[in-house]
Amino acid sequence: METAVHESKGSNNNMEEKSKNLKIDRTSFQLGMINCFAEIVACGVKKMALSPPLRPDDYRRIEAASNEIVKGFGIKSYLEKSLLLTDLQREDFTKGKWSVLYYEKDEILEEYFKLKRVKEELEKDGHYDKAARTEVSRDFMRLLSYPEEKIDEILSRSTPKSPFMMSV
Repeated sequence: METAVHESKGSNNNMEEKSKNLKIDRTSFQLGMINCFAEIVACGVKKMALSPPLRPDDYRRIEAASNEIVKGFGIKSYLEKSLLLTDLQREDFTKGKWSVLYYEKDEILEEYFKLKRVKEELEKDGHYDKAARTEVSRDFMRLLSYPEEKIDEILSRSTPKSPFMMSV
């Protein structure tokens, strides 16, 4: 049996060019991502997962389906209209967009809210410096169940880099 192995090397330009020829509609793409993230939360792989950043009109279009996915996997969700900004991604990745937080246990959502409050208080008091931002970022990635070595790699970058998203 022959197996195809795909390695990520070099530029994404060739992949982007090939993907432009695909007929993937935005709604199906978003719901596919949501379904995958809901499954990995339900299976215990991640404590919390995020939907792709959604324009408000996109969210309104997929809301019922997202809720059905959540119900089907027996997890919970929360619509976040102002996602915690950290060094995980660039600000423009989520600016003006909403994210749905997927989780199984209420304590996880409470941890997220607590982390947001900590950041807000540090900012208000003028103590949100690079060290504080790094710790908030680290705690957020832990909440998303990132392995420590991946967290270290992400935080070692000179500037945040947003996750790859196919253009649809």
